[in-house]
Amino acid sequence: MQVQGVQRMRSLFGRRKCVRARIAVLVATFAVCGACVARAETVLITGANSGIGLEFTKQYAAKGWTVIAKHRRSGVPETLANVAAEFPKVRVESLDVTNLAQAKALAARLADTPIDVLINNAGVYNDRSKCAAGDDGCPGDYTTQSFGNMDFTLLDTIMAVNIKGPLIVSQAFYGNVKASKLKKIIAISSSNGTITGELPHPWPGAAFYRMSKAALNREMQIVATSVMRDGVTVVMFNPGPTLTEHQAYLRGNQMMIETSFTVGHMIDTIAKVTIDDSGKFLRYDGVPEKW
Repeated sequence: MQVQGVQRMRSLFGRRKCVRARIAVLVATFAVCGACVARAETVLITGANSGIGLEFTKQYAAKGWTVIAKHRRSGVPETLANVAAEFPKVRVESLDVTNLAQAKALAARLADTPIDVLINNAGVYNDRSKCAAGDDGCPGDYTTQSFGNMDFTLLDTIMAVNIKGPLIVSQAFYGNVKASKLKKIIAISSSNGTITGELPHPWPGAAFYRMSKAALNREMQIVATSVMRDGVTVVMFNPGPTLTEHQAYLRGNQMMIETSFTVGHMIDTIAKVTIDDSGKFLRYDGVPEKW
């Protein structure tokens, strides 16, 4: 009987040890999960309702990031509504990147939200005045940027969105970026902005768009120097000739690349760049570009 009693006691103690071990594992698991939530990355993307911006939104959302997806439409675009329905960590916000008051107001609402990666993607390519509202597949008109036929109202629009917009957004949300873990500001530029890459004879046309991208690169170089003291990395990207909705008519041209391809590579490169890369103009895969 004594032997049986000892065996029962040993069995009881063994069970208690097992329970304690399981509890310890659960506590450790919850602690790790809690830490993961606390460290969850956040990306803010302008021009997120179509093209490269929409693909950034989809791919970051699929990776589990919190995505603040910005657009300038009067209502939530269907493209973003669909992504938000699939990924609950996608937050859709309206913002005209040229409107300083709107940017400050949204920044105030997001004051307690660290932004690890800020992607200045919103941009104007060409004259879309003849495109129907919401028709992202309309290619637009480049002829009004050619010398002798320049529409200077279009010039004002392109400069405001492509040059002023990234400065407004970067400055308005700089506190959020500085408060984050990754501290990265990205600008989506273009090889069309190159100054030296087409010498000695640059091809004519699309003057406003090309001018704006050259200016974007220069301003972001200056921003990079200005924020380096805070450990913030600033990088400009050439996404390459991308088959966005606007350029779907070019499908079949061997020069063109899929939006998912270039965005996937840019996300990988964004993850790899460090403060040592700040101020650089890079191809989507991290190769330095001439400009």
